[in-house]
Amino acid sequence: MSSADHANVSPMPPGVTDPNYRPPPGRLGNLTAAQQHALDTLRQQLQDEGHFVPERMDDATLLRFLRARKFDVAKAKAMLLSAEQWRKDFGIEDLMRNFKFTEKEQVDKYYPQYYHKMDKDGRPIYIERLGSLDISALYKVTTQERQLQRFVIEYEKFLTDRLPACAKAVGHPVETSCTILDLYGVSLTNFYKVKDYVFQTAGIGQDRYPECMGKFYIINAPWAFSAVWSIIKPWLDEVTVAKIDILGANYKEKLLAQIPAENLPADLGGKCQCVGGCSLGDAGPWNP
Repeated sequence: MSSADHANVSPMPPGVTDPNYRPPPGRLGNLTAAQQHALDTLRQQLQDEGHFVPERMDDATLLRFLRARKFDVAKAKAMLLSAEQWRKDFGIEDLMRNFKFTEKEQVDKYYPQYYHKMDKDGRPIYIERLGSLDISALYKVTTQERQLQRFVIEYEKFLTDRLPACAKAVGHPVETSCTILDLYGVSLTNFYKVKDYVFQTAGIGQDRYPECMGKFYIINAPWAFSAVWSIIKPWLDEVTVAKIDILGANYKEKLLAQIPAENLPADLGGKCQCVGGCSLGDAGPWNP
C-alpha cells in the first residue's frame, strides 16, 4: 500500500479555533483517500435511495457509523438504516416533543444518572451511580420503560445540545463522552434485578449511537465485579472494551488525570459542589 493511500485528503472541519487540534484518524480532517471515498459513497447511496435525512446525517455522523463497521460501506449503511427504523419504532420524534421526566428528583435518590461539565479533552462527563441503586424504591416512582425513554432522550440531547456546546467551548469537534460508572456499595442481587435495563442501554448505545464512547471508568469495582464483567463483556465489541478502565477504590488519581478537579464532584474526589447537588444541576457549557 502506497503512502498516498494513507495521506489525509479531508479538509479540517469548520469551526476549529484550537490551533493544537489534530483530528484522530477516521475523522473529518484526517481521512485517507479510501475513507473519503467510503464517506462519499455512503452519502450518495443514502441520497439516491431516498434515505438521507440532512439534519441527522452530516458527515461526522456518517463517519461514526463507518468507523463502527471498519469503513465497510454496505455494513455501515445497514447499521444506519437499522438505527433509523429503530428510531421510528421507539417513537423518538414524539418522545422529544412530549416526554417529561417529572420524577427526575425522586429517581435521583435511588439511581443517580447525570451529565456534569467536561473532561480535559472537552468531552461531556456522564456519571452513573449503580451502587446507589434501590430497585424496589426506584420502581415505585418510575418504570423500566420510562427509564429507557429518558436514557434515549438524554442520548439525543447529548448529540444535538451537549456535544456542540462542548465543541464551541474548546474550539474543536467533540464526538464522545467520558463516563464514570460508580459501583460503590453495589450488590450482585441489585445488579441482577436491573441487568435487563443495563443490557438494553448498552445495546442501544453500541448499535444506535455508535462511536460515542471516549473514556469509560468503572470505579469502586468490588471483587465480585469480575463475575458481572464476564456477563457484560461478551455484549461489547473489542474496540469498546479497550476504552473501559476498571478501577477499585484507588481511582482518584486516574480520574483527576483526565478530569479537572473543579469539574469532578467532590464525592468522587474532585472539588465541585454544585448548589442543590451535582446530580441535578446539569452543569456544563450546554447549560450556561
